[in-house]
Amino acid sequence: MTPLALSKGATLDLPDSIFERNITLDVGKDSPTGERSLKIHQINGLLDQVSSPVRREIASRSSFGMKIPSFDDEIDVENGRLEKNKEKTVRSKRGLAIQNQALLSGLAYCFSSCSMILVNKYVLSSYNFNAGISLMLYQNFVSVVIVSILSSLGIITTEPLTWRLIKVWLPVNFIFVGMLVTSMFSLKYINVAMVTVLKNVTNVMTAVGEMYLFNKHHENKVWAALFLMIISAISGGITDLSFHAVGYTWQFINCFLTASYSLTLRRVMDTAKQVTRSGELNEFSMVMLNNSLSLPLGIFLIFVFNEVDYLSQTPLLRLPTFWLVMTFSGFLGLAISFTSMWFLHQTGATTYSLVGSLNKIPLSVAGILLFNVATSLENSASIFFGLVAGVFFARAKMR
Repeated sequence: MTPLALSKGATLDLPDSIFERNITLDVGKDSPTGERSLKIHQINGLLDQVSSPVRREIASRSSFGMKIPSFDDEIDVENGRLEKNKEKTVRSKRGLAIQNQALLSGLAYCFSSCSMILVNKYVLSSYNFNAGISLMLYQNFVSVVIVSILSSLGIITTEPLTWRLIKVWLPVNFIFVGMLVTSMFSLKYINVAMVTVLKNVTNVMTAVGEMYLFNKHHENKVWAALFLMIISAISGGITDLSFHAVGYTWQFINCFLTASYSLTLRRVMDTAKQVTRSGELNEFSMVMLNNSLSLPLGIFLIFVFNEVDYLSQTPLLRLPTFWLVMTFSGFLGLAISFTSMWFLHQTGATTYSLVGSLNKIPLSVAGILLFNVATSLENSASIFFGLVAGVFFARAKMR
């Protein structure tokens, strides 16, 4: 996914002259001679009050070194105040612009992440498209094309795909492709709300993996939130009126692969940076790596799962609207990478994590309403319980 180059602060245009001063001097009242005589009189009075000759000498030197306030000094002070006021105005406007950027990036991130899941569900269920691997392959192809165009235009920078980098990244890419494929398979059979709740199991697996692989210990609040997630997933599955064993199996495999991807990526990224030319590996390069390497693997899986025969017979590929929706899903896949990086840059990891958890609530509601999902009060309560547990988990991780 390829975010556009964005500046953190907005350009503020202010008028060249906001305030004007008209100064009129009365020469007759303040003549140079009168001002000089006043200064000498003040100095003589000061010297008369000092008894010691040494002190009188010090007072005399300091007196002649003192600057008597003049009308010009008052003008400088006033101008300084005006400059400070102008700086405060610029800072306040700049702060407002940054807040607007954070709000805009947050809304874009929420929209793209929700839309991606809903569009995939629409393609797989409403169109009844039975080739989830082909859908994944086409989306990744669209991402590669867009990233390549932006890179060739100089809008973004990506690391060249060397054989050393590919060998380091290939194990992660296998997990990445498996994660996407199992997500498509589970979304085919399970409604969006339950997929959202079941994805919380990924957090449990990741926390356990961090404990054993990285010796990372979590607080009791984190474990309590994870326990609530497990309870909500179990209760949600029991009360799910559209329960599908195959879909649940694919979803739990997806949770395992997603947790594995997260844990493996931390180790591989450090090694991958050592084999790049710049010594760095930005978000664009990772998007290019994952999507490019997934293409040959995706083609291989299409033959393994025998999607070729289905693609040659389905009439959906002859519908322009279907291709439009498919292409739009590819853009959304790229938009998630862009908006998530943009939002993370404008706010921080804490806000990003919390908003990601809160974003599941409208996604679940939209999934139930748009696809007319049959649900019960018990199932709705389990879904809501799981969503709240996700928010509680995000809050616990912040502390």
